Amino acid sequence: ASWKGIDYMRIKPANVANPKTQGQLDQRSKFALVLNFLQSMTAFVRLGFKLYATKKTQFNSAMSYLLGNAITGAYPDFTLDYSKVLVSRGNLTGAVNASAVSDTPGEVAYAWDDNSGSGSAAATDVALLLAYSPAKNISVYLTSGAVRSDGAATLNLPNDFSGDDVEVFLGFMSGDATDVANSVHLGTVTVA
Repeated sequence: ASWKGIDYMRIKPANVANPKTQGQLDQRSKFALVLNFLQSMTAFVRLGFKLYATKKTQFNSAMSYLLGNAITGAYPDFTLDYSKVLVSRGNLTGAVNASAVSDTPGEVAYAWDDNSGSGSAAATDVALLLAYSPAKNISVYLTSGAVRSDGAATLNLPNDFSGDDVEVFLGFMSGDATDVANSVHLGTVTVA
């Protein structure tokens, strides 16, 4: 068979061995952690990792990156190190002096310096906003609207997020959608 230009053979295993070695338990636990996180933002990841979807899907590319770079701890207590998590990945110049706060109920206010003209940054680059609630395993995101030259944007969250801690990320996508920037983790914000 062939998939994404890769030829491969299918075979039915004669016997499935599942010895549950420590290595297998470690890998399965890490895989489940990352899968759970990414499933909350599948459409966002398809956009954010589109440049790294060579011979694999955008989702698989994000899985691979996070499994190799963003997991900390030991079995069975693996966690994501959000400061190392990327929800978008690319060559576009990223955000500078970015921050996020929640002073208004149901909103996260983002701010960043307009670094248009620095590297590949353009005034028309679209801001990619994402807030992830670990407690609810829900991501809320916006992939259109504010641009780099605006220097600020607001992400509206559901009413039941009030009082919750959310992990906040900011990235950019070029106006013609051909390139994206590595996202930046702006920290944990308690929603007003």
